[in-house]
Amino acid sequence: MQLELRNVSKKVGQEFHITDISLTFEAGTLNILLGPTLSGKTSLMRLMAGLDQPTSGTVHFSGKDVTGVAVQKRNAAMVYQQFINYPNLSVYENIASPLRIAKVADGEIKKRVAKVAALLKLENMLTRSPQELSGGQQQRTALARALVKEADLVLLDEPLANLDYKLREELREELPRIFSETGSIFVYATTEPSEALLLGGNTVSLHQGKVTQFGSTIDVFTRPHNLITAKTLSDPPLNTLPVTKLNNKMLYKSHVDIPVLGKLPQLPDDDYTIGFRPHHLYLQRSNDSEIGVRAKVAVTEITGSESYVHVDVAGVRWVLLAPGIHNFDVHETIEIFLDPSTFYVFDRNDSLVVTPDTVAGV
Repeated sequence: MQLELRNVSKKVGQEFHITDISLTFEAGTLNILLGPTLSGKTSLMRLMAGLDQPTSGTVHFSGKDVTGVAVQKRNAAMVYQQFINYPNLSVYENIASPLRIAKVADGEIKKRVAKVAALLKLENMLTRSPQELSGGQQQRTALARALVKEADLVLLDEPLANLDYKLREELREELPRIFSETGSIFVYATTEPSEALLLGGNTVSLHQGKVTQFGSTIDVFTRPHNLITAKTLSDPPLNTLPVTKLNNKMLYKSHVDIPVLGKLPQLPDDDYTIGFRPHHLYLQRSNDSEIGVRAKVAVTEITGSESYVHVDVAGVRWVLLAPGIHNFDVHETIEIFLDPSTFYVFDRNDSLVVTPDTVAGV
C-alpha cells in the first residue's frame, strides 16, 4: 500500500495553492505536513482525500491512478481541527456511524468499535453523549470514528489545535502508540515544529505551497537543506545573521566580527547567512572558542524552568533560551556568547553549506 503524488499542482483563480509536488508515503508510516498558515497543508490533504482535484499532476494509491475518483469511493478518513460529533448519538453510535452507513454487519461493528475504543481509552464512555465528555475525550471520539473505518489513508488536519495545553500533551503522547498499532498511512498537519519532533515519523516541510524538504523528522530538523526549512523546523525562531566572509573573518556590517573557525575556513569568500538555534546562545562563556557579543534586552519570558531572552544585536533580533530564571530589565545591555561549532551556514541561494559539529556523524 502506497500513496503517491506525481507533480501535483492546484490553482485557484490565478493563484497556485500547491505547486509541482511529488511525494510518496508508505503503509504504516506517519507523515507530518509542517508549515505556517497558508503554506498548503490543508490544500494538499484535500487532494490526497479526493475532496479536490489537482489542476495538473496525478494521485496514485497502490499503483492505481485515483486522481478522478470521488472521496466516497476512496478508503480514506479525515479528522479536522474543529472536531465534530453527533450530539444526539452516544459515543458508541458516533464511532459506529460510518460503519452503519457502509451497512457493515452488527457483529462486526461491535467488534471494531470495541477495538478502537480500547485503543483510544474510551471503553468506559461508550454510553455517554458527547456533551458529557471533556474536549480531549470528544477529540478521541472523532479520531475513533476515523480509525474504525480501518481506512488505508487517515488524514489529521491540526487535530489538537483547539484543545487546551494539558489535553494536547496527553494526546500527543498517545498518538505515536495509536499510529504504530495500525497499518494505515497517516498524514498529520501541524504548524508546530515541537509537535512534529514529538510525533517523529517523516516530515514534509512546506512553504507557500511548495515542498522544501521531505525525510525523517529528525533528519529534516538536524540537516535542513535550506534556510526556509531550517526556519520552518525552529520554534523559537532560528537566529540568523547575514555575513560576508573575508579571509579569516565573518563580518556583519561593522558591528559583529566572527573569527573563521572549524569548517568555516573551507568556504570561499562570499556572502552567507549564519543560523543557530536559541539554545546555542549562552549567557556565560563555557570554552575559549565562544564569541562574546554585546546585546540589548528587548523582553524576557520566564516559563519557570527556563527563560527566553529576546535581544537586539546591532539591529538584528535574536532569542536566547537559557535554563533557570533570568530576569533582565528592558534595554539592559548584557554580553551573550556564540559557539561557531553550532552554526548552520547557508550560501547566497539559501542552500546549506555547513552543518553544525553537534550533528556531524549522527
